[in-house]
This record gives sequence, structure tokens and C-alpha cells, in this order.
Amino acid sequence: MRGTHRKMLSDWEAPYLQAMARQIETQSKETLARWAVVYAERVILPLWTSHNPGDERPREALDAAKAWLSGEVKLPQAKPAILACHAAARSAADKPVAQAAARAIGQCASTIHSARHCIGLALYGALALAYHRLGTQVGWYELELAAGEECERMLKALLEVSVPDEPKPARISWQC
Repeated sequence: MRGTHRKMLSDWEAPYLQAMARQIETQSKETLARWAVVYAERVILPLWTSHNPGDERPREALDAAKAWLSGEVKLPQAKPAILACHAAARSAADKPVAQAAARAIGQCASTIHSARHCIGLALYGALALAYHRLGTQVGWYELELAAGEECERMLKALLEVSVPDEPKPARISWQC
């Protein structure tokens, strides 16, 4: 796969994705959205801004999700910013790190609509970080290893904010 890039991790059976999915299933949509948005803002957004300074669409999507989480806005008010973030990802097709980062951010912000979108943090965000660290010319095996390491950090962050015995876990159908 040298010379081209993949847009997301695709081995759903990978242990790091399965471990994350199992933990996600135990948490509420609000907990998942907070985790995904905070992680994306802290770790993934800097990748986007380093490639696209001045394009605020991903930041605005995260801000809209935070406004929803705080009760300031309803989903229909947040949705345009999230859709604009997805458009930002499409506009960055020639920049694999930026494109994967914007896709991850869009999915994280979309968690306010559907809890299962939070897995996009791993599927896109871990790959964005692997591309950032290793480049796009390395083999897929090396990229998957680096992405797996990032997924471990993501899972650790989720575990830190997880509610023990969450009384209202999100109902998630992965459809993978």
C-alpha cells in the first residue's frame, strides 16, 4: 500500500478496537460524547490546524458538541457545524493526516447524535496520528501498530472517565 493512503482502520476484529468497543458499550451517550470531544480537541485537532491553519470548521464542530453537552443548544443547532466538519475532511483529500483528523473530529462531534459515532475517534483519529508520526510511505503493518498504540491511550482515557455500573448505557448496534 505504499504511495497511497487508507482513510480509516478497517480490522474490526483487532484487539484494540474490540476492547474499546466493549468499554464503549458500558457507558452513556453523554459520557462517550464528552470523552470523544475532549480527546479530539486535545489530541486530534492540533493535527488539523497544523495542516489547515485558519480553517475553523473542525473546532466549530467540537464547540457545537460542547454546547449541546452543556444544554446551550439542541441537536438541530449543532448539526450544521458538524456537517461543515465533514465537508472539511472531504476538502483535505490530498492531506492524509488532516483528512483523517477532520473525519475523526466530525465523528466525535456526531456522538451527540448517536453514541456509536465515538468509535470514529479510533477508526480515523488513531490513523491520523499514525500518519503524522510515520508518514504515508510506510507499510500498513507499521501504521496499524502505531494506531493500535494510540488506541490504547484512547481506551485509557475512556476508562478514566467511565462511570462504574452506568445505569443508562447507550444502546449501540455496531453494524460493522
